[in-house]
Amino acid sequence: MTRVNVVLLLVLIGCALSLVTSRHQARRLFVELTREQAQARAYETEYGQLSLEQSTWGMPARVEKIARDTLHMALPPAGRVDIVELPARAAADPRAATSLVEARP
Repeated sequence: MTRVNVVLLLVLIGCALSLVTSRHQARRLFVELTREQAQARAYETEYGQLSLEQSTWGMPARVEKIARDTLHMALPPAGRVDIVELPARAAADPRAATSLVEARP
């Protein structure tokens, strides 16, 4: 009878150690998951800020102001602007189109 008790005690100790190990691993993985979720939220916030910044920098009014003030560019008068229609093949393939509006010298 004592042999059976010793074997059962060893099995019980093995199960207890296995349970402690699995609980520890589950807690460690949960902490890692929480950390990764926080990092993902930080990336989403940064992406939103960068998208807002990109839209601000690329606003047509800002681009036009920089072109006018820094590069001394100006819109041509309406009489010097020709609208060029694309051929049917170019309309189907956007890479074939070179320009829609041309300014005459």
